[in-house]
Amino acid sequence: MGVVITIAVVAVLGLLAVWAYNKLVRLRNRVDEAYAQIDVQLKRRYDLVPNLVETVKGYAAHERQTLEAVTSARNAAAGASGVAQVAEANNQLTGALRGLFAVAEAYPQLRASENFLQLQEQLTTTENQIGFARQFYNDSVRALNTAVETFPLMLLAGLAKATRREYFEVADEAVREVPRVQF
Repeated sequence: MGVVITIAVVAVLGLLAVWAYNKLVRLRNRVDEAYAQIDVQLKRRYDLVPNLVETVKGYAAHERQTLEAVTSARNAAAGASGVAQVAEANNQLTGALRGLFAVAEAYPQLRASENFLQLQEQLTTTENQIGFARQFYNDSVRALNTAVETFPLMLLAGLAKATRREYFEVADEAVREVPRVQF
């Protein structure tokens, strides 16, 4: 009778270990997938920026400094790696885009341009998708970090190669403010 109980206890513990390991792997993979979705949306954003700059350049050629700042910020963001560096570079790009839209306010013909309006709409849609992707990523990171730090999953975290991850955060307080763009 004692042998049967021992076998049952070992079997239950084994099943719990398999469940915990699989949960950690699922959470780790969800975080990786969520980061990949941010990457997809940021790539779309990077692809829109040169078109936007070219459109503005046609109307506001003498605003060279602003256009160069946007281009420089876009290139830095596209070349960034790691959660913290990508977040910081994209914060800089957001600030540069605000400057570009502020310049656009001074040009009524630009604001009326169909191409500019389409690009602005695409960028707004992309910004919303980036926001949703960031939220999904941070939710996934929270779930993984909680699992990695709580008992009994923490016992298997190393075996499942599940480690704490960084949140995708906005560090610059000015970027946290809602941009106000008027056309």
